[in-house]
Amino acid sequence: MLTNDLLNALKNYTQSMQKPVTLVLQTGEHAKRAELHKFLSDIANVSDNLIFAERDMPNVLRSPMSFTLEVEGQASGIIFSGIPGGHEFNSLVLAILQASGSEIKLDDSLKTMIANIQEELKFEVFISLSCHNCPDVVQALNQFALLNPNLSTEMIDGGLYPELIKKREIQGVPSVYLNGELFANGKVDAGQLIEKLIERSPEITQNNSQKALPLQDVTVIGGGPGGVSAAIYSARKGLKVTLIADRFGGQVKDTMGIENLISIPSTTGPELASALSEHMKQYDITLKEHLRVTDIEKGDIKVLHLSSGETIKTKALIISTGARWRELGIPGEKENIGNGVAYCPHCDGPFFKGKDVAVIGGGNSGIEAALDLAGLVKSVTVFEFMPELKADKVIVDQAMARDNITILKNVATKQILAADNKVNAIEYEDRSTGKTLQQPLSGVFVQIGLVPNSQFVNEVVETNDYGEIVIDEKCRTSEAGIYACGDVTTVPYKQIVIAMGEGAKASLAAFEYLLTQPME
Repeated sequence: MLTNDLLNALKNYTQSMQKPVTLVLQTGEHAKRAELHKFLSDIANVSDNLIFAERDMPNVLRSPMSFTLEVEGQASGIIFSGIPGGHEFNSLVLAILQASGSEIKLDDSLKTMIANIQEELKFEVFISLSCHNCPDVVQALNQFALLNPNLSTEMIDGGLYPELIKKREIQGVPSVYLNGELFANGKVDAGQLIEKLIERSPEITQNNSQKALPLQDVTVIGGGPGGVSAAIYSARKGLKVTLIADRFGGQVKDTMGIENLISIPSTTGPELASALSEHMKQYDITLKEHLRVTDIEKGDIKVLHLSSGETIKTKALIISTGARWRELGIPGEKENIGNGVAYCPHCDGPFFKGKDVAVIGGGNSGIEAALDLAGLVKSVTVFEFMPELKADKVIVDQAMARDNITILKNVATKQILAADNKVNAIEYEDRSTGKTLQQPLSGVFVQIGLVPNSQFVNEVVETNDYGEIVIDEKCRTSEAGIYACGDVTTVPYKQIVIAMGEGAKASLAAFEYLLTQPME
């Protein structure tokens, strides 16, 4: 499982460890325990600061497939139930390094909020090793546990605990439980977890005595390709720049196959997000991650209010908050999110292995989702509202060639039906005949486009009927000194390469604006 190259890389990483960390495995018998035993032994052998131990800890560890991290004999609050391979290997490595003293790279205001939590919170994170969103949640909660001894967290590989998955009726990951109750499920990220913690305990934002940033020249809201482009171009002009992102990488992190970013023949969303982060680190840009802008005061100097309770003053503002998955808005959709309704085929597809599912939407996203799912599920039915598919011919041809993909065109989904808290059918209308039909199935994957994330600026700048921020050829909005770029705007064709260009354009326009303003 662990190649020599991986072990050598891990050996290099562990040279920075400041404290010894013990990997404590629960005793007992399990069919895959020998594999986990070797996995942990191999990891411990790369450094004198890593120790492997076996111990009976029934009040702490779930099963013989569970292990915890101890630092100098003290509990870290971090537990893994399963073998954290695949995407979760990084979660384990980061947990070891951070537990041993490496810097936890969270904003100071977030660290203060987490430290302010007084009650005991026990998180459980159900994951799939094929889920590329899950590590963000696991890593965030691991950091929370290291920052506050009142918090603990456990990563649980759903594939190893089918009875527990069945008992809790989990059909989507990541699925986060807090003190035994469902806290968040489906498509969730670290920023949303923090929002939920603030909603649960508003007092944690009080006494957040972080030193305020000096007046910024440019503040960018949004950490996707457009926002990062705008921030880098601004920093290259020698400006004081801050980027605020509830989720760095944005919607691009949910895209697994990217083959149209010119000069890069093939990459994935997570890889591109990592590259954006590394590029941005080359510049003096303040990053406020996992935070949301709650209010904007207009004027020559814009004042931004953050979910952490902080405020940022800036001369120019660039909004690049992108878009989110559009919902169907039909009965049974919201009620069954995580119980058969999903928006990420890469994350939740494995839960429907051997079952019948539907994909709603015949654009590129929908047909690509159908192709992804076809290798896992029994059958995929694509429901397209229009008489013809909107997807590129090359992928439509691939879908048509699959025996287990059926495409229904000119149909309108009416409602999603469920029994015993699980989706069991979809009701739809044949638009050519007006006849209402039902199709039994176990899952519905919604892929019908995007909605701009512009709600927080509806009273700040002009938006159109679709919620897009209205901009001109220089990305200027209706408010002087406020610019917008990317999928949140009226610019046609929502593409990564276009968002990057628009981010650069917005930055250059903002710089032009700043040159006309009075000197401090």
